[in-house]
Amino acid sequence: VQLQASGGGLVQPGGSLRLSCAASGDTFNSYTVGWFRQPPGKEREPVSVIRSSGGRTYYRDSVKGRFTISRDNAKNTVFLQMNSLEPEDTAVYYCAAGRPILSAIWSDQMYYYWGQGTLVTVSS
Repeated sequence: VQLQASGGGLVQPGGSLRLSCAASGDTFNSYTVGWFRQPPGKEREPVSVIRSSGGRTYYRDSVKGRFTISRDNAKNTVFLQMNSLEPEDTAVYYCAAGRPILSAIWSDQMYYYWGQGTLVTVSS
């Protein structure tokens, strides 16, 4: 499975962006997909996860109510809609695919395939 993240850019506080994670490989639909981010000078952190069926989604507390993860399995694509962006959301965003158990769903060690990252900058 190969992943390609896109959609990053410069946006003002309060603005919106939609990230996309396009995948190749006919088994993509069987994977859980996560979005992770790495703020400048900080370690990578999980943001949101969606199970293979799309029926279960998970969010870190700081993005709940602002970000929405979704997937279109027919198009092998996962999206992250980000609204009400804050300067603290500035980071390189990565998508990743794996088969984590629930207790380890936030662990990047459980994700086998990673995209190249897309930069999101929230600034006025």
